[in-house]
Amino acid sequence: MEDKLDTIFNLQEAFDGELARRRGLDLSDRDQWVQREMTALIVEACEVLTEANYKWWKDPKEISREKVLDEMADILHFFTAACLRMGFGAQDLFSAYCAKNRENFARQRGETERPGYRSGK
Repeated sequence: MEDKLDTIFNLQEAFDGELARRRGLDLSDRDQWVQREMTALIVEACEVLTEANYKWWKDPKEISREKVLDEMADILHFFTAACLRMGFGAQDLFSAYCAKNRENFARQRGETERPGYRSGK
């Protein structure tokens, strides 16, 4: 059984390939495509904010869990595409995440030399 993160990366890679073929896209300019993917990711994040009533000056509406989930999937789509464009695979992302998670725990426990983190209570 394939790991879920591996599956996401494989599905994204297949989609990107088909998209490029169908639309005649040149994906060779890595920097340009990372910028495009991140712009799309930001737009999708703004769509989550819109759903989550960020306009405090308006009457709030009920937040649609399904709409937020759909937007989160869009964010993951563009994030994964950018990872692939940079040559990062699922294992690279997993390793980087685990390292950052350990670092974040150490910071919160005050086990770091970085300024701004004192021993947790």
